[in-house]
Amino acid sequence: MNPSKLTKIFALGLELAAASLVLSVLINCSGGKMDTAKVTLPSVKDVPAGAWQELSQKKIYFGHHSVGFNIINGINDVIKENPQINLKIVETSRMEDFASPLFAHSRVGKNENPKSKCDAFAEFMNKGLGNKADIAFFKFCFVDVTAKTNVDQVFDAYRDTLHSMKKKYPETTFIHVTVPLMVVQAGPRAWVKKIIGRPIDGYGDNILRQQFNEKVRAEYSGKEPIFDLAAIESTLPDGARAVFKKDGRTYPCLSPAYTNDGGHLNEQGRKRVAEQLLILLAHTASSQESSHKKAP
Repeated sequence: MNPSKLTKIFALGLELAAASLVLSVLINCSGGKMDTAKVTLPSVKDVPAGAWQELSQKKIYFGHHSVGFNIINGINDVIKENPQINLKIVETSRMEDFASPLFAHSRVGKNENPKSKCDAFAEFMNKGLGNKADIAFFKFCFVDVTAKTNVDQVFDAYRDTLHSMKKKYPETTFIHVTVPLMVVQAGPRAWVKKIIGRPIDGYGDNILRQQFNEKVRAEYSGKEPIFDLAAIESTLPDGARAVFKKDGRTYPCLSPAYTNDGGHLNEQGRKRVAEQLLILLAHTASSQESSHKKAP
């Protein structure tokens, strides 16, 4: 089978896998009975060599903070085990560094101020990155969306920023990222709190994160690429999901297996997330190449 056919099969398979994952999350978190169907995520080994070659020729920018650094470390872990993936990873936002293909990343905005991250990302793009990056995205941190957050306000700022960037830079593919989760309190203390009606640590924050993420999925699913970080963080390798229940609804949370401190990703978690991000990037790169070939 020739490389182009392999790439088409890979792209179709990944689209179906991504769609099923998002659908599972929407079903599982919509209230009522829990859907116990397990989720199977795609593997790096399933990606054809041609897709990795196409990705290696792209200029990519990723804005983030601490969880993003976890993901970058995970990408390096995955690359060490998969020499077919050839990416030049550089911590930079300098326009001159985008003269050749690279995976650039840097801090963007301030933690606990999601609007500052939208503004900083837009500033990077407007200073020249938007004319150079093939793929660009940034992520919020778990501290940016908590039980005290005005989710509508944050999402409106995000949506307006991305709408403006897409209009200005139509040749750049923008990826949307769901907000990462944290673990929730469990064990005897959580049980006692539930009995006496006291708030359980992590519930309120993750509920608001889920509300934001549902808005992202509703706005962009099936239209533009989404890296569903929250769904991956709450999905174990065997397909089971880390969840909690509140007022008759089921919500996802970060699996304790993926973290040592309740929020940041440990080695297992970062590799799990990084693998899925690399697969999505490879699919995005292949889609861009297919679009360019179809263009007159």
